[in-house]
Amino acid sequence: MEGGQKGSSLQDLKLLFVEMGVGYDLHGQDITAAAMRACRDAIATTAFREGSIPGVTSDHMKLHVKLGVPHPLQQNLDKDKIKSVFPYGQIMNFEVVDGGLVCSTEELAEKNDDCYIVNAAVYVGY
Repeated sequence: MEGGQKGSSLQDLKLLFVEMGVGYDLHGQDITAAAMRACRDAIATTAFREGSIPGVTSDHMKLHVKLGVPHPLQQNLDKDKIKSVFPYGQIMNFEVVDGGLVCSTEELAEKNDDCYIVNAAVYVGY
């Protein structure tokens, strides 16, 4: 878990589904933007409909967010900005692990043409 902090575990969650996403920033070298895109991509296909589980509303939803981010860029993440992507539920755990990718095309003659890629796993339950 992020920074070795213990948070709510998946054992505390009645898991409904796990959504995966990938996000990237091609030219801005903004790891937070890439992480936000990964989270949006992960939840874009979520099919939870209000009332589909008796007694459970979107307010009851609990989220565990796990991001794979290149290690040297992890300290640049704006976690509050990333968390703002989620339209419902309570984020019980926000974990950042080594992952993702930094790549370059070397074709655009930019000062820095690194592309940052982040992977997201979002566990949704109640």
